[in-house]
Order: sequence, then C-alpha cells, then structure tokens
Amino acid sequence: MLLAIDIGNTNTKMSVYAGAEPLAHWRVATSRERTADEYAATLAVLMQTRGLNLRDLDAVVICSVVPPALLPIVTMVRRDLGIEPLVLGPETDTGMPVAYENPRELGADRIANAVAARAEYGTPVIVVDLGTATKWEVVSSDGVYLGGAIAPGVAISLDALVRHAARLSRVELVRPDSAIGRTTADALRAGVLYGFAGQIDALVDRIQAELDRPARVVATGGLAELIAPESRRIEEVDPYLTLKGLRLIYEYQRTLQQRPAGGR
Repeated sequence: MLLAIDIGNTNTKMSVYAGAEPLAHWRVATSRERTADEYAATLAVLMQTRGLNLRDLDAVVICSVVPPALLPIVTMVRRDLGIEPLVLGPETDTGMPVAYENPRELGADRIANAVAARAEYGTPVIVVDLGTATKWEVVSSDGVYLGGAIAPGVAISLDALVRHAARLSRVELVRPDSAIGRTTADALRAGVLYGFAGQIDALVDRIQAELDRPARVVATGGLAELIAPESRRIEEVDPYLTLKGLRLIYEYQRTLQQRPAGGR
C-alpha cells in the first residue's frame, strides 16, 4: 500500500492507496511543532479507524510547502515504517514537461495538481487550488505545465480584514441569501464568496484567452466545495487532486526505476 502525504500551510492531507484504489483519506492540521512520535501515533490511530495497519504500508510519497513540518514526517516514515519516502523536489522527474522559467521556484503541490489534472481530465486543463493561497495551474493542449497565478486565499484574506477593521468580527462562511447583505455578517459572506468566485472566473477568462482551445477547469483545496458553486467557470471539484498527483508521480518514478539501464 502507498501512503501519499501533502503538507500544506494549513492542513496536511493523507491518502492510502492499494494500486490506484483509494482506501482512506484524512486531513489534519499542519503543525510546525509536532514531533515524529506524534505523527506516528496520529497515523496509527487514523489507520486503525479504517481497519488498516501501519505494517501494510510499503511506500510513501510526500510533497510539502512547509519545510519545518517535513523533517519530522520524513523521520517518522524512515524510523517507524522502515521506508525511504519519495519527497517531491525540483529535481524529481514527474513525467510532465515544465515551461516555468525557474522550476526550482515551483511548489511541489502545484506540479502534483497539474499531473493529476492532465491524467484525470485531459488537456488543456486549468486547476484552481483554493487553499491558504488561491493558485491557478495551467497545462497546455500538448501536456506541458505552462505556469499559473497565485493570490491570497479566502481564509487569510478574511482574517486580515477582520484583524485590521475594528468593527468587523469573524463570521462562518456559508452562502448568503443575497449579494446585497442586510447584516454585516451577510455583507462579509457576500463579499468573500461571490467576490472570490468572481476573481476565479476573471482570471480563468484571461488564461483561457491565451490558450489555443477551451480548457477544462477543475477546483481542489479545502474551500473548493464552498466557492465552486458560485463560479461560472469551475466545472469539476476534486478534493483529492494533489494526492492523486502524488500517486501518479510515485508510479511514474517506479516505472523509471524498473527500466533496464539505457532503456526507454
């Protein structure tokens, strides 16, 4: 069984796969202070709740945008699972050509999203990742990762507004009845939900104008299911897209390792 781990700024997502079949998915808060022992205990309990056992894992693939959280997880995998994990980095061959000017600047989660979207939805494709940051990833008709865009995410934008506006307080993000908020709470909800949906659509429109033919638009990330219904451009919501990409990259790497020397 393969364990895929996506360490994000806010949450760490994990999936267990038997071949291409997902057996379990989990989401836990990312912590820069959590130790390898704590990660081992947490993973053991999570797997037990699904009738799985740590001893059944034989491979691990990881991507991370939080370096302080990566080390204890890698330590846990090596020490407690006895596995050398595949950690995505700038030198990892993912099987996807990259047109980014400096690939070393490219977050591993972004390329994992692109790899999964190409495999699951065809090309061209645009991925909108609604996490701590909102990110757009673009794959061309011939399967090349072209680049994308990054903007402040929904939650951190709302946090910043509440922190700097003395008379505003945090609200639960649910769909308001109207775009014209008649309470401050509903005004905030309308501004955030409809405003970010409009931002997504506007940027997708600009990206689409630069492509040679219409692209499929797929949303992922923790807030995708909340924002996607308000977007006219998002066609699919795939909450496990990054983890699917990690699995595909692991399988591609395994194929490379199984090739005879000098083979293609």
